[in-house]
Amino acid sequence: MRHQKKTVKLGLKEGHRKSLLSNLACSLIEHSRIKTTLAKAKAVKPLAEKMVTLGKKKTLHARRTALAVLRQADIVKILFDDVAPRAAERKGGYTRIIKLGQRPSDASEMCFIEWVDAPVMVETPVPEPKPAKKTAKPAKAEAAEPAADKPAKKPAAKKPATKKKEGKAGE
Repeated sequence: MRHQKKTVKLGLKEGHRKSLLSNLACSLIEHSRIKTTLAKAKAVKPLAEKMVTLGKKKTLHARRTALAVLRQADIVKILFDDVAPRAAERKGGYTRIIKLGQRPSDASEMCFIEWVDAPVMVETPVPEPKPAKKTAKPAKAEAAEPAADKPAKKPAAKKPATKKKEGKAGE
């Protein structure tokens, strides 16, 4: 049994899982909102919130720890300069998950994960409904008029059928 095992495995081995979560956290810091599956969003949420907590400390040790996890110096700079100061008054709960419904291809639950105190909300494009296909057939009177303009085709003459000789070979 997995009692008190907090790690969400996501069906991945440890190295791949750490890379995935690191990249998701970096994308969240860079773009302020990302669209992903619900399982991945729930897995990256604690990591992203720990990174904000490190950013609020503003020490060299905290910066190096964040760099060890995120592996991108420019993202760590954004974290410490932009994201963490916005969350200075907040004691926790820096992210929110907004459910979007199922993905059409494989029915996995999709969601947005975003910062609660993001400066500008990014508008999500709403897909327009596809227009219904026109299946109206032209009226018979309209169909008859173009046919009157065209000369009538004569049926092709059939060749007379040739009869095969019935008999045994060699007679």
